Amino acid sequence: MTHQDECPAIDDLTALLIEHGPAAMASALATLMNHAMQIEREQVLQAESHQRTADRQGYANGFKPKALKTRVGRVDLRIPQTRDYRDENGRPFYPRSLERGVRSERAMTLAVAEMYVQGVSTRKVTAIVEELCGLEITSTQVSRAAAELDEQLSAWRDRPIGEITYLILDARYEKVRHGGAIVPCALLTAIGIGPDGKRSILGCSVQLSEAETHWRSFLQSLVDRGMRGIKLVVSDDHAGLKAARQAVLTGVPWQRCQFHLMQNAMAHVPKVAMRAEVAGDIRRVFDADEPAEAERRLRDVVARYQKPAPQLAAWLEENVPEALTVLRVPAAHRRRLRTTNGLERLNKEIKRRTRVATLFPNEASLLRLASAVLSEISDDWETERAYLTMEAR
Repeated sequence: MTHQDECPAIDDLTALLIEHGPAAMASALATLMNHAMQIEREQVLQAESHQRTADRQGYANGFKPKALKTRVGRVDLRIPQTRDYRDENGRPFYPRSLERGVRSERAMTLAVAEMYVQGVSTRKVTAIVEELCGLEITSTQVSRAAAELDEQLSAWRDRPIGEITYLILDARYEKVRHGGAIVPCALLTAIGIGPDGKRSILGCSVQLSEAETHWRSFLQSLVDRGMRGIKLVVSDDHAGLKAARQAVLTGVPWQRCQFHLMQNAMAHVPKVAMRAEVAGDIRRVFDADEPAEAERRLRDVVARYQKPAPQLAAWLEENVPEALTVLRVPAAHRRRLRTTNGLERLNKEIKRRTRVATLFPNEASLLRLASAVLSEISDDWETERAYLTMEAR
């Protein structure tokens, strides 16, 4: 694919500089970068705007505004968006001229820098700070930058929600200094799928544990922000979350994560040699097409283990039905709602960032990093095509 030798962007840039001199550098830079990013999108899609070609890899999908702070001042950019395109790593298009993940990387820098400033650093952490920041960090600089970033991330966590069809909840733990000791703190996260079938990360919260009071506070905050219309909640069977869900989301159907239930079941199998067999039996129950068929298969499995493993049989009879609620939603939605695996992948992305810091000096530092990573991912999700086809039956 070739481009004409004439470049309107260069002409516009030249005219700006001739007329306004150095004062127009920010506008000139914006013009040049916007043009370069649009060319890059055409190269990636292997097609120019409105061009018909068999080699096309996706479609242009408008632009997203972004303000970039530079040495020549604020530069207002138009980031090209795409539809139906993924690179070899499964990621949507993003211009190479912009550093992807500025917010999350900056938040990670601050998290590590706070360790350095507060005297809990190691030689390794000091080296990371110097590499990430390129200069010595003072407590004043960290506080100023943190306050600016926190304001943006707080606005994201407090934004209005609206109608949500499916709600997926989970938690992961990170090491945090608290009260002079190192403790594992819970990062609570919620994913919502709206009536349009698109995913978004509704919010996150850092708490000392998954106790009912902490989950209840988090869920209530989602309701207070306007969350409504939920038809199904997907989560594991943590006691604190279960109690909070029943208190705040009373009457909403619950799907117990099938992956976690399978893990829980193995603890009730009396012999290691039986585990593969039991897992296969449970999986056949999960694979039923209709609730009545799943119930029939479960009765057969319970009867099968009544004599060789009565405690297992009793556990299966009581717990497996909690993982069959998904059979009451449209068949096309079930695969993505039967577990919390979608949220588990988010947790892995957070872990990829947090393993650099290894230890957070306080809960605010962890919340800052998690919010930055999650808000960035949520932005990508909300500009992509629908996660579920909501007209499915």
